[in-house]
Amino acid sequence: MRLLVKLGGTLLDSVDSRRRLSHELTDLRASGHELVVVHGGGKQMTRFLAERGVESKFVNGLRVTTPEVVDAVLKVFAGSVNHELVASLVDAGSMAVGLTGIDARLTEAEPMDPSLGAVGKVVRSSAAVLNTLTRDGFVPVVACVAGGSGGQIFNVNADQMAVACAVAFRAEQLIFLTDVDGVKGLDNAVISSLLPSACEHLINSGVATGGMQAKLNAATDAIKGGIGQVVIAPGALERAAARIVAGENIGTRLVPEEARHA
Repeated sequence: MRLLVKLGGTLLDSVDSRRRLSHELTDLRASGHELVVVHGGGKQMTRFLAERGVESKFVNGLRVTTPEVVDAVLKVFAGSVNHELVASLVDAGSMAVGLTGIDARLTEAEPMDPSLGAVGKVVRSSAAVLNTLTRDGFVPVVACVAGGSGGQIFNVNADQMAVACAVAFRAEQLIFLTDVDGVKGLDNAVISSLLPSACEHLINSGVATGGMQAKLNAATDAIKGGIGQVVIAPGALERAAARIVAGENIGTRLVPEEARHA
């Protein structure tokens, strides 16, 4: 099975969590699946900037990316966070390879909004490098940085990067491992299964806001892009990804509208 697993930055901030996830993903790859990993790192980025006296500013949940922040994006997302995860995966036994969306035109972006600076919206993606690597048993580990025309560098929301890569890679499943148990309804209970129309209702009714709103929008885009199943699940749960692939009902599963009658 072709899988894309997106790891939230909070899960990677602890050495123990990073090591556990690396072993779990290595086991998943060893079981015969073609695996691509995309990661965030917002928590690490905010800390890096604060240590240098730079205030993080957000508009609709997106980090305003000045030239100074672009430099930090390369140092943190494509640098320390990516390399620490790759090193951990290699130590666990994976043939992991660190990438950004810039490499081999994996993702190309355009400015999302002038007020956000160098925040990009992915407009094209090519899975050529992912196909080449996974075919030979490597595990691509992609940081959420994209290229653009004229050699521009863009900060891209990690969930949106995961969707762009998953659709290009034609992943059969996209798994978001995050720091929450799943998508919650009005009663604060985790919803086990959702259709895109239900996601829209949760957002419009104000139940899903902030980071979860962004994640549901990304998941809906993935379904529209042809991904058969998207799961939002707690990365702190042991072997979550493997258990999801095995069919266990963990977190929240999103499927196409036509699956309603399947």
